Amino acid sequence: MSHRIVIIAGEKSGDRLGAGLIRAAHELNPDISFAGIAGQAMAEAGCEVWYDASELAVMGLVEPLRHLPRLWRMTRDVEARMLADPPDVLIGIDSPDFTLRIEQKLKNAGVRTVHYVSPTVWAWRHGRVKALRDSCDKVLCLFPFEESYLREHGVPAEFVGHPLADDIPEKADAAAAREALDPGSGHLVALMPGSRVGEVSRLGPVFAQTASWLASRMPGIRFVAPMATPAVRAIFEKALHQYAPDCRVTLFEGQAHQAMAAADLVLLASGTASLEAMLLKRPMVIAYKLAPLTYWLARLFKLYTLSHFGMPNLLAGDPLVPEFLQSRVTPDNLGQAIVSLLSPDDESRQLRQRMQSRFGEIHTSLRQSADDRAAQAVLKMAGIDRRP
Repeated sequence: MSHRIVIIAGEKSGDRLGAGLIRAAHELNPDISFAGIAGQAMAEAGCEVWYDASELAVMGLVEPLRHLPRLWRMTRDVEARMLADPPDVLIGIDSPDFTLRIEQKLKNAGVRTVHYVSPTVWAWRHGRVKALRDSCDKVLCLFPFEESYLREHGVPAEFVGHPLADDIPEKADAAAAREALDPGSGHLVALMPGSRVGEVSRLGPVFAQTASWLASRMPGIRFVAPMATPAVRAIFEKALHQYAPDCRVTLFEGQAHQAMAAADLVLLASGTASLEAMLLKRPMVIAYKLAPLTYWLARLFKLYTLSHFGMPNLLAGDPLVPEFLQSRVTPDNLGQAIVSLLSPDDESRQLRQRMQSRFGEIHTSLRQSADDRAAQAVLKMAGIDRRP
């Protein structure tokens, strides 16, 4: 008997999760077919692509508004396809503002629904917990604290681990990465202002100014900057030309893991990159700036309540990593935090060692064969038998 699963994935991270789940599910039962909103990785894993995952790459409270007509048309088409030929299960991966609405409609029509990657309801827009209860038969969580939080609020949830923790070795070879990428002497700092145009537009100038601030105080310091896309590179190159024309900054297309592994420290935008840097055991400084109107609305309606926002700090339950938000993102604040971490004195050395030791403990806790566990949970939810 053949089975069909529909997956809706947004952005590259969702595409990666979907591809891993598809491959693991095919190992359990090769008769399953997959279709939906997918990126290149999911397509290569065997998913029929209805729409490209990049079409869901919008974020914030205000920014998505101009995309509403296009998203509405996509939603209607995807819903119509599934209602006409219901799948065994619908999986929404991340992008909750888009996927949860579709999941709720399909659940109401009798289709089993799984949401993969818990929305950050424990930190931001807590009211979405009700949407999760109404929309999902199960939520697959990347982090252990998410499972307990959701269960406490009546949402069926299961911690499956994080695929990045499986992919990144517990002991990355920093020396080999340094030799391959930038074998020079002196401190090497990786600059990672984000993967989206909006993020880099807001953080790029400050990161460039911070590089200049550091270069004036730490002779011989060098920088590498792995860029996610050509568009992001163009924006950051312009910022470097304007604010740090004399700094030694080498830009790369991709190679983010290698750049982080090679660096003595990473200055980065909050997000998946901070998790990657943590898994690579790199000291880091985290910064983030929301669009001004989004930040104003978040403060006005008290949509964000946590004292920390960086994932390493949330996972550690302790402010291990210096983090700066909105108006605190300044060259002076970032530069001083970096100098403090790179200092050769005993206090700074002990801080780096404590940070890296805790990062190792968290890595082990997240290393759970996430693709396999997610696939098993989905097949169980859909009532699909494994094949030998």
